[in-house]
Amino acid sequence: MSDADEEPRFTDDECAFLRHARFGELPPAVRPEDRIELTETDPARGAPENAPERWDLRHG
Repeated sequence: MSDADEEPRFTDDECAFLRHARFGELPPAVRPEDRIELTETDPARGAPENAPERWDLRHG
């Protein structure tokens, strides 16, 4: 394989610069006192445990 076919290799500093150029500054971190606890109130989505064949779409 020739060198022209290989992807360019970047140093860690070059990668950091490219990330900053693409995405900009990160937003400030959320302080622990500003965080809230998540409580799930809706039932979980997905196949029902008692009738998985209802979700088998291959047999249409």
